[in-house]
Amino acid sequence: MVENTTETDKESPLGGELHALEMEMRHLKETIGAQRDELENMSFEREEAVQKALAISADEIKQLRDTAGALRDGLEGLRFEKDQAVQTAVQRSADEIKQLKETSQALRDSLDDLRFEKDEAVQAAIAGSHDEIVQLKSTVSALRDELEDLRFEKEKSVQKVIADSADEIKQLKSTSGALREQLEGIKFEYEDKLQEQERSARDEIAQLRDIIAALRDELEGKNGD
Repeated sequence: MVENTTETDKESPLGGELHALEMEMRHLKETIGAQRDELENMSFEREEAVQKALAISADEIKQLRDTAGALRDGLEGLRFEKDQAVQTAVQRSADEIKQLKETSQALRDSLDDLRFEKDEAVQAAIAGSHDEIVQLKSTVSALRDELEDLRFEKEKSVQKVIADSADEIKQLKSTSGALREQLEGIKFEYEDKLQEQERSARDEIAQLRDIIAALRDELEGKNGD
């Protein structure tokens, strides 16, 4: 570390240079502290925004899943194979969401490790020799770049979560519509078959009545003879 200079040292050319170096080092340290605080705030805001987007999407996904479940219950026993296909698609989407969450966690862990390594680099620069100023400037630049990258990654992560949720919502809506159409088709087929059975029953009853009337006439004719 550079020691504080006295008034006498400041008057000498070397003392003035040392004093200037000390002031520049102090300014760079303050800049690093401010950059580090801003980086931590951006990390917190990014996490908060992602969690909020996930919560909103989870509510809508839950409502759509409940609707799909109700329609699926109405088709049980009639469309078992198609229900299996829907379940497989839902499971595939759940697996993909799980993988994305695991990937996000891995990236977050990597960022924490990188932040720790850079903190160690800053400490090493502070404890260095006369090249401390150059190292501190490099650290400030690196932190600034990381801050910009973090801002970009925050926006990108939020947009990706929204896009993935929108895709899943769209798939669930499509599945719900298909199940509803299938249910309407089954009801229509059932009503047609029921009407056909009623017509057949009426025709058979009419035929039986005609036969009974003919037999009655024949019997009455024989009794008259």
